[in-house]
Amino acid sequence: MSNCIEQAVEARLVAAAPRMPTIPAKLHYDPRDPFAVHMSFPAPATLEGIEVCWTFARDLLAQGMEYMVGDGDVRVRPYGFDRTVLEFHAPEGTAIVHVRSGELRRFLHRTMVLVPAGDEHLHVDLDQDLAELMRDAC
Repeated sequence: MSNCIEQAVEARLVAAAPRMPTIPAKLHYDPRDPFAVHMSFPAPATLEGIEVCWTFARDLLAQGMEYMVGDGDVRVRPYGFDRTVLEFHAPEGTAIVHVRSGELRRFLHRTMVLVPAGDEHLHVDLDQDLAELMRDAC
């Protein structure tokens, strides 16, 4: 049985060409990587024509629903009462999407039930992570 959380969301791609009013996106959370969330976009919505997945801090998403955060590849900010803006910056360009804040709140609530904020360190297996790192180095 998997404790991972997956939730489909509708994202509105800003300045999309060709015009795609909404695109299906997927949020994913795995308690084995408790600090991170993943957001994936289907191939038709990307410049490369392949599915793209972004990984960023769960805290970034939570804080970005309240105020503007992020100065790297992923930036998040509220947009009015019911939308949140996520910006994804890559060498190929920038994608800006709007997602309903209620959908993000539901997702975050589910992740917090699974791994409460502040308890993430209890779900990290440093010995296993170090062993994998060392195996990859050989």
